[in-house]
Amino acid sequence: MTQESSSIQAIPKTENFPKHIAIIMDGNGRWAQSRFMPRISGHKQGVETVRGVIKACMERGVPYLTLFAFSSENWRRPNEEIDSLMQLFLTALEQEITKLHENGICFKVVGDLSKFDSKIIESIQIGEQLTAENNRLTFTVAANYGGRWDIMQAVRKMLAQSSELPLNIQEESLAQYLALSYAPEPDLFIRTGGEYRISNFLLWQLAYTELYFTNTLWPDFDEHELELAIQSYQQRERRFGRTSEQIRMAISTEG
Repeated sequence: MTQESSSIQAIPKTENFPKHIAIIMDGNGRWAQSRFMPRISGHKQGVETVRGVIKACMERGVPYLTLFAFSSENWRRPNEEIDSLMQLFLTALEQEITKLHENGICFKVVGDLSKFDSKIIESIQIGEQLTAENNRLTFTVAANYGGRWDIMQAVRKMLAQSSELPLNIQEESLAQYLALSYAPEPDLFIRTGGEYRISNFLLWQLAYTELYFTNTLWPDFDEHELELAIQSYQQRERRFGRTSEQIRMAISTEG
């Protein structure tokens, strides 16, 4: 994120189509349980949904997609489910990276990777290196990620660059160390599964993001559901602190 893309410091150029979509993929376990299946079956089906959403974003020309796969709080889940999720994550990495590369997708993972198995870390590094020069879509997976962690790690990195903390520290000084500093702030945030909270996801970056919540469980979130979310976004008036009259005047001046 740069100073120019910060919705707090300056009014970003808005378009009728989101450049960056961020999604909390919620409801995998409930989807499986409603079908009398083990929860991990819902997560496996969720991987299929990820493929479909990536494809839909590419077809629509969305340049940035960020998915919340595993939060720093998800370690509180039962050990058996965590072990299954880690194995699923590793399998998905091994099976999907080549496909992402062949489709011109730049793959990134943000979060505290120190808790992951060495095989997962190695697969992430291989995937990021292989796809680093691709620019059709930047696909980011947030894994062992938390918004507060993100801000704190940015502070630590900034302090490590200087022995003294500047008294007049500016927003852009910290923003360059955030995990998604390479991407513009999300235009559209989607949460599936019927919950109405952001759950410590991209706390800094979502300051002026349009929020969309749906009862649809993640495994059922298809291209049509994505289109509904985008249509909702297109009906919003993004004011960034301004009045509607100011926006109309700005549009008239640009025209």
